[in-house]
Amino acid sequence: DITVTFGGGMKVDAHFNNFTVNTDQPKLVGGEGSAPEPFAYFLSSLVTCAGFFVARFCQTRNISTEGIQLRQSNDWNQQTGQVENIKIEMELPSSFPEKYAPALIRATNECTVKKALMNPPQIEVTTKVVEVAN
Repeated sequence: DITVTFGGGMKVDAHFNNFTVNTDQPKLVGGEGSAPEPFAYFLSSLVTCAGFFVARFCQTRNISTEGIQLRQSNDWNQQTGQVENIKIEMELPSSFPEKYAPALIRATNECTVKKALMNPPQIEVTTKVVEVAN
């Protein structure tokens, strides 16, 4: 479970598994810009998930991850303000065994974040009234 608390202004923090993810909004929309906005975390979760699969792929084959970078770019629909296309490009050093490049792409396609986007879950929002202790 994830619990959300409010840190004042536009700050909204998520607490789970002894971690806290701090969010804020840019100054342009009334926040302080003290932390990434929630959608930035959402987008970065995709490329960091892919990165995990790259790291695991390389570790199981004793391939160094030095020089490997993943870059994510997002195409935005100007009318709706929503992301329409997401592209992840893996930059591989010349020392990376070329024969593994297709398998590396297949490995990153196992990313659970990508799978959730491709087959989105149902989301239900409800309310519950509770007594506040004074």
